[in-house]
Amino acid sequence: MAADPLRVGIDVSPLALTRAGTARHIHSLLAALEGEDVEIRRYSFGGESRALVPVRDLGWYLAALPRKAASDGMQVLHCPTHRAPASSSVPLVATFHDLAVLRHPETFNAWTRTYSRLALPRVARAARRLIAVSEFTRRELLELLDVPEEKVRVIPNAVGPPFVAEGEAASGEYVLAVGTLEPRKNLSRLVEGFRRAGLNGCRLLVAGMRGWGAVDASGDGVRWLGSVADEELARLYRGARCVAYVSIYEGFGLPVLEAMACGAPVVAGSTEAAREVAGDAAVLVDPLDPDAIAAGLEEALDRRDELRALGLERARAFDWRDVARATAEVYREAAA
Repeated sequence: MAADPLRVGIDVSPLALTRAGTARHIHSLLAALEGEDVEIRRYSFGGESRALVPVRDLGWYLAALPRKAASDGMQVLHCPTHRAPASSSVPLVATFHDLAVLRHPETFNAWTRTYSRLALPRVARAARRLIAVSEFTRRELLELLDVPEEKVRVIPNAVGPPFVAEGEAASGEYVLAVGTLEPRKNLSRLVEGFRRAGLNGCRLLVAGMRGWGAVDASGDGVRWLGSVADEELARLYRGARCVAYVSIYEGFGLPVLEAMACGAPVVAGSTEAAREVAGDAAVLVDPLDPDAIAAGLEEALDRRDELRALGLERARAFDWRDVARATAEVYREAAA
């Protein structure tokens, strides 16, 4: 007689506040887990207002969520970001996408800096298993939070529809940048590098929701699109002369993978995570040097066909079915 599916509660509260990479990770993981032998129950602290963030961080994660999961008889509680309970009677799995808030606290608002400094070490101790989205993030967990190595499992992000090369492409001559408007995304240096490149009438389009830090993405030749739906973002990737993602710090860098899967040449900041994700399939540049960014944009356009082929091949290695299979195995480990 087959065993009953493992009962797993997943916190989907981040979906109320973002449509960025974290949201796409959660949506894609949930869809892929439908093919695994797990019974999923979604938990959420509603409300889109950022004024509710302290209430969510303290009241929901520290108290209500673990109590609810326990009363519902969950066998595992998975928080797919580092916002998670500091104590839980239900075995806890937490996913860490990066530790930017500890490595570069100056790029975050005061609440997030304070909360993360106090809460993240406790979350790391409380979790039965930690999922890191890259080897780089695994190393950050070991160094910054002194996590036992045997507690961490590396499960990279993946890519799938609508981020595929086949389909409608947006028209026009443009370079595309994707990311929330926040200091870590390094948009000011990208804009400067784009202008120095002088790409014969190309525009720089920036897709992403407004964040914090008074980051601006406008001016001569630059247009901020705001947050766009995934289908429209895929059209933008396919039509771009190249995609630029020159963040100064990433734990993975999902837009790099999405762009490659859509057949766009990629220029990325030469961070450890970008090298891990892109390999030799992108032009990697010093994100702190606008001249290097300008040269990278020019190189990506010159090598467009070569980079397209390399990127498509590289992206095929990142499949959400593999992510779901590995995540379900982590659930079984945590529940054992």
